[in-house]
Amino acid sequence: MQSAALAQENIMKKKIKYAIVPAFALALGLFAYAHQAGAQSGDYDPVTGEPKCMDCHTPERRYSTDYTRDETCVGCHGPGLSENYVSINERFRTPHDAKGGFMVASSADGATPVMSAVKKRSARQFNEMALVPAGEFTMGSNDWWPKSQPEHKESLGAFRIDRYEVTNKRYKAFVDAGKVKAPGHWTDGRIPEGKEYHPVVFVSWYDADAFCKWEGKRLPSEREWEKATRGTDKRTFPWGDQFDKNKGNTPQFGNEDTMQVGSFESGKSPYGVYDLAGNAFEWVDDWFKPYPGNTHSDENYGEKFKVLRGGSWFDCTNYKCGISSPAYNRIFFHPHTRNNNFGFRCATGAK
Repeated sequence: MQSAALAQENIMKKKIKYAIVPAFALALGLFAYAHQAGAQSGDYDPVTGEPKCMDCHTPERRYSTDYTRDETCVGCHGPGLSENYVSINERFRTPHDAKGGFMVASSADGATPVMSAVKKRSARQFNEMALVPAGEFTMGSNDWWPKSQPEHKESLGAFRIDRYEVTNKRYKAFVDAGKVKAPGHWTDGRIPEGKEYHPVVFVSWYDADAFCKWEGKRLPSEREWEKATRGTDKRTFPWGDQFDKNKGNTPQFGNEDTMQVGSFESGKSPYGVYDLAGNAFEWVDDWFKPYPGNTHSDENYGEKFKVLRGGSWFDCTNYKCGISSPAYNRIFFHPHTRNNNFGFRCATGAK
């Protein structure tokens, strides 16, 4: 009886260690996120003022991103960084960023000419789709987090994918048709001023899936999304292998918000698809499951979480999870999740 009681006591101690401490660390991390990314008032408890962490970070979701560390929140939110994180994150910084600071783009970097080109596009052009031909391509990477391993070959038939992320203006037709409520940050159901052609955000996977079907399309699969981004030469970014802060609305660009879709002419993929690195993370159709040949054990695998691809304007390093814009990076969230850097684009068959 004494040994049983002792065992029960040890279990309780572990529960305290892996629940209270990580929850505190996660709360601190999400408070920083809310402060910097403009969270909505509903994200906080009206009495305590604390962030509602578990609205997105549900109990069954593993918090750690760096699998070489502890499996609790402290793995991401604790003091200090793992060597693996530092190695991956610094790989895509410019020499001027060696101390960890992001460089802010200026008109001298080509930002102004890029933005002027966007204004010349018509609303119809923002609905265009690009043809991705049939064939083989490389998916995944052996030099990244285990969830993106192993590097392997895939083959797909031809398909079409939106050249641009779905914009607020395009999504408003869906709202006006009474198919869905307006995103939570639209005051009185109106698109925020000046953001008609920004990617729609604060949409769940279910919202995105319903919209694409309403247009007679569908969400792209992970495989389709990655081929549209990487082409057939297994490039790291839509434009090539060298990171360039002026080719996408990533944290390094320094904008700290969404931008008009198609703002980076030189950041297109081989098939002429825009914003596949930065601006908004994009929901894809797939559940978060391991790739063929993946031997890493992850309790998040299965039909619980949906995958997002492409990185966003948001500085993910607040969570110590590294740069997010490489084409093979994948993240996963509950399909009901909505926030200010999750959007989507649609796909169809080739015809």
